[in-house]
Amino acid sequence: MASDELGADPQAPRRSSRISGQSKVETPALTKKPKKPSKPGKKRAAEEVDKDEKNKKAKANEDEAVKEDDDVADVLAPIDIGDILPSITLKNEKGEDIDTGSIAAEKGVVLFLVPKADTPGCTTQACGFRDIWQEFASLDYDIYGVSADSSAAQSKWQTKKQLPFPLISDPKRSLIGVLGAGDGNKTKRSHFVFEKGGKLLDKRMPVKPVDSPRLALEFIKGLS
Repeated sequence: MASDELGADPQAPRRSSRISGQSKVETPALTKKPKKPSKPGKKRAAEEVDKDEKNKKAKANEDEAVKEDDDVADVLAPIDIGDILPSITLKNEKGEDIDTGSIAAEKGVVLFLVPKADTPGCTTQACGFRDIWQEFASLDYDIYGVSADSSAAQSKWQTKKQLPFPLISDPKRSLIGVLGAGDGNKTKRSHFVFEKGGKLLDKRMPVKPVDSPRLALEFIKGLS
C-alpha cells in the first residue's frame, strides 16, 4: 500500500472551468490620426508679405524711372531768333487739340505769354492786343495768348473780357519752356513774333503789359 502511494504520479492541479471558459479579450490597437499639415508660422507669413511689398516698390521705382526718362526725352531746347516754332500738341480754351507747329503755316503769328489769366497785369496785356487785334489781322498776323492756366479758366477769362483770339493752355509749360519764358513754376511775361512758315523774328522778354501789344505791332509794321 505504501509503495503504490509512493509510485503514483501526483495529479496536476485542476484549472477552474469558470476561468477556462472565458474568452480572451483582445485590446484593440490604437490608430494614430494623420497629422494635419502645419500652417506657416506668423514669422514666415510676415516675411512673405515683406517680400511682396519690396517687389512692388521695386516695380514702382522702375516705372517711375521710365516715366522720368520719357519726360526728359520730351523736353525741347529753347529756340532763338531764326529758329522754327516746334510742333507741340496742347489744348485751346475750348479743350480742343492745337498743334503749335501748324499755327504759322498760313499766316504770321504773335504769341503773347502771361503769368496767370484774369489777373490785373495779364488782363491789361490781353485787352491791349484785343483793342488793336484788327490791325494785326490786316497785316496777315494771328494772335494767340499763352498761359499755364487750364482751358476752363482761359475760356472764362476769354468770355469775361471778350478776347477775339484763341488762348493756348500749357499747364506743363512745354511751349513756354521752348520759348525760354519758363521760370520754375512761373511764366515770364513776354511776346514772340513768328513770320509765315514759323520762323521766329522777334521776342520781348520781359515786357510791360501796357507796352507789349504796341511793340509787337510796331515791329511787324517795320517789316514792310
